[in-house]
Amino acid sequence: MKIDKQHIEERNQQSLDDHLESFDYIANRLTKNGIEVENVVQKLADFQVAIPSWALGAGGTRFGRFGFQGEPGTLEQKIDDVGAIHALTQTAGAISLHIPWDVPKDYTAIKELAQSHQISFDAVNSNTFQDQKNTTKSYKFGSLSNIDEAIREQAVEHNNEVIKIGNKLGSKSLTVWLADGASFPGQTNFQSALKQTQKSLQEIYASLPEDWKLFIEYKPYEPNFYSTVIQDWGTSFMLANECGEKAYTLVDLGHHLPNTNIEQIVSTLMMKGKLGGFHFNDSKYGDDDLTVGSVKPYALFLIFNALVYGMENNPQNPYPAWMIDASHNIKDPLEDIIQSLEAIQEAYAKALLVDQKALNEAQQNHDVVKCQEILQDAHRTDVRPLLQKARLQNGGALHPLKTYRSLGIRKQLVAERGANSVATGL
Repeated sequence: MKIDKQHIEERNQQSLDDHLESFDYIANRLTKNGIEVENVVQKLADFQVAIPSWALGAGGTRFGRFGFQGEPGTLEQKIDDVGAIHALTQTAGAISLHIPWDVPKDYTAIKELAQSHQISFDAVNSNTFQDQKNTTKSYKFGSLSNIDEAIREQAVEHNNEVIKIGNKLGSKSLTVWLADGASFPGQTNFQSALKQTQKSLQEIYASLPEDWKLFIEYKPYEPNFYSTVIQDWGTSFMLANECGEKAYTLVDLGHHLPNTNIEQIVSTLMMKGKLGGFHFNDSKYGDDDLTVGSVKPYALFLIFNALVYGMENNPQNPYPAWMIDASHNIKDPLEDIIQSLEAIQEAYAKALLVDQKALNEAQQNHDVVKCQEILQDAHRTDVRPLLQKARLQNGGALHPLKTYRSLGIRKQLVAERGANSVATGL
């Protein structure tokens, strides 16, 4: 399935006058305040977020999964789904594959299909948090940290195989997330587990192509609730340093204990040149994997304020890899992703409006009230006309979600794939 650009243009025409009126209003106001509106719009137009292959089907919990009709049953169908999202939003220009859930059968055909949708391949993700069909050893008691050397070797070899798959597709990074840890006190030796993880990661790092990056993710709990081997950004940062200059920390918005100051973490990592990537989602309690911006939009804005500052002032840090990592059980997955992309772009746009010079002056003068007002003035600005302008400039939809529904995309997917299709990997 591929969305006809003419259909998008026809629906844009229906809302074009309202958009132009709204855009002129906000553009004039921002220009008076010294904002270069065209520069902001261009940055929004250039901003791309990778879509994970596992988020295109209905998600689930440990208690069950409620399937969604018309789910993508093949990698080709997943790429088509990302293509539809990208056609509407012009913000989803990459897909991130999870291996072994989405191993291509025909690499040339897969690359040609992605190219037809103007989609590139972002980071490839390894999987040692569950046992695979063709493996002889179990990860029940850990993978890269396991006390059994043979199990560690199996996990390292899997990551090396993922690198080879990604290399064939044109990916340039590997993301490693470990479920390794302990559920009960005394189950593992903390120091031994960390040493074994470090050694395993160094072996994986040695297999990286010269122009690749290694992203080391962290998570405070789940599935092991007593301890997790890579439980926080500091441990990830330490392991990345032990691996080398091509290894970085990856921050997942949901992988933090409640009320953690994530913007401070982002700032520290960028100052040290070690923020490699960022996974977007939202949460109320923990790793809830909710739609981005659905619960804590102001916190998202504050994080983006730190990210924007880092991108402008920390040349030692590479441009971060952006990805959505949300998966919910009751929404149309494509609608969920479209909503997330909108929230990400809104937070980014508002952060671009922050008067960093005035904020710095207020900080130097210890004017706490003015600091708050500067941030909240940017956050309270309705930036949606700027997002619409960026999409329109790139050939996307003024109103992606509305257009998705009016075109009956889900009905088309059900007609093509059936009501009982199940997304691969889930």
